[in-house]
Amino acid sequence: MDNPLLKLDGIIAGYGSMTILNGTSFEVRRGVITTVIGPNGAGKSTVFKAIFGLLKLRAGSIHFDGQSITGWSPRRLIEAGIVYVPQGRNIFPEMSVRHNLEFGAVAAANIADLPQRIEAALDRFPALREKADVQASTLSGGQQKQLEIMRGLLLDPKLILIDEPSIGLSPLLVQETFAILKELRAKGVTILMIEQNARMALEMSDDGLVLELGQTRLHGPAHDILNDPRIAQLFLGGAMGAAA
Repeated sequence: MDNPLLKLDGIIAGYGSMTILNGTSFEVRRGVITTVIGPNGAGKSTVFKAIFGLLKLRAGSIHFDGQSITGWSPRRLIEAGIVYVPQGRNIFPEMSVRHNLEFGAVAAANIADLPQRIEAALDRFPALREKADVQASTLSGGQQKQLEIMRGLLLDPKLILIDEPSIGLSPLLVQETFAILKELRAKGVTILMIEQNARMALEMSDDGLVLELGQTRLHGPAHDILNDPRIAQLFLGGAMGAAA
C-alpha cells in the first residue's frame, strides 16, 4: 500500500497474562472508511486501545502519517490528529451538551474559533441542537453517542477510531450518523470503524479488515469481503457480536 496513513506491524498486546493481539499487522489508506469485523474475542476493540496508547505494546510498532507513534500518550496522539470514540458512554452527564463539547475540545490546536465550530457541529446533529443547554444525562443513549462523535469532530482529526457507532441508536439516528461519517470521508478524514452491523458497515466502507485470534485474516476492498462466501457464512449471516 502506497503511503498509508496508519500502519501496524507485528503488534503483540493484551491484559495481564492474557495475550489478545498476536502479531497484528495491517495498513489503513488515507481518506477512506475501513471497517473491522471478526468474532468475539478477535481483538477488535483491543487493537483500537493499542493504537490510541491505552494499552502498552509487548512487541511491534505503529506508524501514523509517516512517523512512529509507538508508546505515545493519548494526549500526544490527539495533538497528532487521532481521535478515539470508544464503545459505551463517555460523556460528562451533569454538564450541558454545550459544556460537554467545550470541555472535550480543550485539546484542540486552535480554540479561538471554538464557539463557531460548536455551532457548526450542532447544525450537523439537529436532534442535539434543541438540547444544547440541557444536561447530557437527559439525552437518550443514541443522542449521547452522537454527542461523543461531535466532541471528537471538534478536534479536527485526520483519523477517527470509532467503536460501535450504531449501538443504542434508532434506525433514523443510525442513518444520520453513517451519513456524517461519509461526509467526513468526503472531506478527507480517515475512519477506522468497528460496527456490530457488519453488512451495513461494509456496504458504506471502502476497505474491510477481518481479525481472528488477534491476527489479520483478510484485508482488502469492502465489496470483496462482502462477496466472499467464507466471510458471509462466518460473520455476515446474522447479527454480529459485541467487539472484543
